Amino acid sequence: MTPPSSPVKSAHTPKQDRSRATRQRLLEAAVACLAEHGWAGSTVSVVAERAGVSRGAAQHHFPTREDLFTGAVEYVAEERSAALRALPVQGRAEVVAALVDLYTGPLFRAALQLWVAASNEAQLRPRVTELEARVGRETHRIAVELLGADESRPGTRETVQGLLDMARGLGLANVLTDDTARRERVVAQWAALVEEGLGR
Repeated sequence: MTPPSSPVKSAHTPKQDRSRATRQRLLEAAVACLAEHGWAGSTVSVVAERAGVSRGAAQHHFPTREDLFTGAVEYVAEERSAALRALPVQGRAEVVAALVDLYTGPLFRAALQLWVAASNEAQLRPRVTELEARVGRETHRIAVELLGADESRPGTRETVQGLLDMARGLGLANVLTDDTARRERVVAQWAALVEEGLGR
């Protein structure tokens, strides 16, 4: 016999699925808007229109603009971490290149727009600062794991952090112009330095 609660559950499941899908569309649209238009050009209305939902639906999921865009960057961070964790175990040169790729695509560009906005918006700054600290710790942890780095060895932590700082710098250089050719040479040199610095 079917329990009395089953029809209620099945009636709500599609609605929950739609709600999750709407939320994801809003987050993806917010990331795209930040990357393309920056903070000033990315309003809740613009994001809602791009996501194909009403402004009211957007505000149901994200009551404020700050909620929407910090949610978007958190979503990006989770996607970045998932992509890193999904990388197959491979050589350090490939790991270095994959880490740099994280900082040179549209996801990084969107995060950068939020950082710039946070530097001028007091309400946004603490939320973005806390989020980026968490993302930084997670990225460092995953990088250590992928590189097979032994942080008990002197200088290893700094080598990994230097790699991530370099990758972020390459991401910044790529914002104004396509820096692909120079970046490939820099990444190859850094891969050699990381191999030397981390040892076997």
